[in-house]
Amino acid sequence: MSSYSNTLRQIPKGIWVLGFVSMLMDISSEMIHSLLPLFMVTTLGSSVFVVGLIEGLAESTALTVKVFSGILSDYIGKRKGLAVFGYAMGAFSKPLFAMAYSSGFVLTARLLDRIGKGVRGAPRDALVADIAPPHLRGAAFGLRQSLDTVGAFFGPLLAVGLMLLWANDFRAVFWVAVVPGMLAVTLLVFGIQEPEPSQSETRTNPILRENLQRLNKPYWWIVAIGAIFMLARFSEAFLVLRGLQLGIPVALSPLVMVAMNLVYAVSAYPFGKLSDRVQHTGLLAFGLIVLIVADLVLANSHHWSAVLAGVTLWGIHMGMTQGLLAAMVADTAPADLRGTAYGFFNLMSGVTLLIASGLAGFIWDRFGAETTFYTGAAFCLLALAVLGIQPSRLRAAP
Repeated sequence: MSSYSNTLRQIPKGIWVLGFVSMLMDISSEMIHSLLPLFMVTTLGSSVFVVGLIEGLAESTALTVKVFSGILSDYIGKRKGLAVFGYAMGAFSKPLFAMAYSSGFVLTARLLDRIGKGVRGAPRDALVADIAPPHLRGAAFGLRQSLDTVGAFFGPLLAVGLMLLWANDFRAVFWVAVVPGMLAVTLLVFGIQEPEPSQSETRTNPILRENLQRLNKPYWWIVAIGAIFMLARFSEAFLVLRGLQLGIPVALSPLVMVAMNLVYAVSAYPFGKLSDRVQHTGLLAFGLIVLIVADLVLANSHHWSAVLAGVTLWGIHMGMTQGLLAAMVADTAPADLRGTAYGFFNLMSGVTLLIASGLAGFIWDRFGAETTFYTGAAFCLLALAVLGIQPSRLRAAP
């Protein structure tokens, strides 16, 4: 316990600020996103196909923007300005949901929100790596992810409570969601002092051939591992569907995600701290084994209680691996190319997650839920095999 608290005290203030910024924005976003499909179908009269189309367009946009924002942050040598701009776009998109009168209006709001997410993602992760001391990077990424995930489960809970209090008034809840979003931007503007760039030479285009060649084999190996991870870890929406299939009432089904995010939030920092002391590939392999067990439990569940056990294991896996992968990117990418490195990493992981979710949906419809989770376990075994073929050097000099 003493070591645990000592490490928390050593983590720079800027990491805490970035964590609380992420938490506030996630509360704001999840208050809306947890209700948006129902709002579109019941209030705006949209079809389920339109809901899916809007979500697909929004997420694809975010994936594309992530690469360019990371490259730009390296080119200008600054992270905070882009992060503020991205968070501000997310915050100022929230009132549009409350005012939406058509599916097209919602699409505009979603695109603005996801562009904001894409703009801030890579610069924010690079800023965490810039601020955190190298020996505390795992703990720093774990802490930020933990606070972020607190927002991911608190937001839907707050939305459910307000819907019960205000007799299902979607628009009133959406207006309330504006508040934490604006607080996130304010905290970022006044709470973070960006460190000065460590290199004084003239900066060049990060995507010039000679610069991209500095993103070496260990880095691209981690990108490949992250992509295969996403094939194994498809959308958490399938956890909710499995719960519904096995008897969890519709009204309580969002609590599946709340439970997963609670476990994720509690476990992210301890495992991040552990990653600073142990071999990264070993911890990553253990995380994959936990996901295999989660898939097997979910595939063989016959009661909602077993689903909760699988969801708990899924959350532990997330806590073990997500911050760890971010820290591994920071360790293998040159300091002046970290934004670009996170951009490519996030793009590849996001694209494979979309592919994995589409494949999981196809398998679910054709062959059943059990086969879907068995397939996820098979992809985990593939990731374990690739993990065994690791480069001789995993740490690159900054």
